[in-house]
Amino acid sequence: MSSTSGGSTELSIQVTRHDGVGTLSWAMATDSDTLARALSAVGDESILAGGLRRLEVSLPASDTMARRAVQKAGFRQEGRRRLALRTGADSYEDVVLYARLASDVVHGPDGFSGVMNSVLPRTRVIAHVLFRDRAGRYLFCQTTFKPDWELPGGVVEPRESPLAGAVREVREELGIDVTLGPVLAVDWLPPYQGWDDAVELIFDGGVLDEAQVAAFRLEPREIASVHWTTAEQALERLRPGAARRLLHLQAHPGRAHYLEDGSPVLDEG
Repeated sequence: MSSTSGGSTELSIQVTRHDGVGTLSWAMATDSDTLARALSAVGDESILAGGLRRLEVSLPASDTMARRAVQKAGFRQEGRRRLALRTGADSYEDVVLYARLASDVVHGPDGFSGVMNSVLPRTRVIAHVLFRDRAGRYLFCQTTFKPDWELPGGVVEPRESPLAGAVREVREELGIDVTLGPVLAVDWLPPYQGWDDAVELIFDGGVLDEAQVAAFRLEPREIASVHWTTAEQALERLRPGAARRLLHLQAHPGRAHYLEDGSPVLDEG
């Protein structure tokens, strides 16, 4: 398939079809605007007239010109194949996968937002809850998948609010429904043990009474046991940043804190 994009320049873009999916390729050197116009025309023809449900293209991560062009043409980034492309005898680079679906909005503000939403960075959001008992001790979970203790809670799902995520995680892990209080801390977590950075919110769970504790039903695949301890007793079982955060919250109650790796970075007055 060929698409003419301005002046006398004809850019030939090949579409390999299989089971409703088209894979794009081209060999001719060009500029970003010309390529974007050609891809847009080929996309419209292949999907609107050709009946394809999906068009995709894989590009070297270093090819910023082509990547910019496919984004202009309404293709959304779907993933990255690490070191998939050989560039020399002993050198490799990542390959980035883009696709346009028949159901995608391509033009106008919604099309632009959809593309940008696929290429801009995304940060994990974690929602944990600080519970206390009548003696003032804190509740910690011993998980089945790592040695350090955690507060009840976990990773917020896509399109789920942090508050809803915290309530859901407590229900899943402990088997109880709770009404949470205000946010005690927003804590930025740096990369750690293979994880990218994340933002963690700590909600005030208030005081759990004896009936609520008796109603615990631990999720056996995730929670091995729970422990009620003072902050000082828990410190050696916590990740260093979590230990710093707990001590800071205990020493400065009654307000919300912005922290980075458990430590305040702003003047809190």
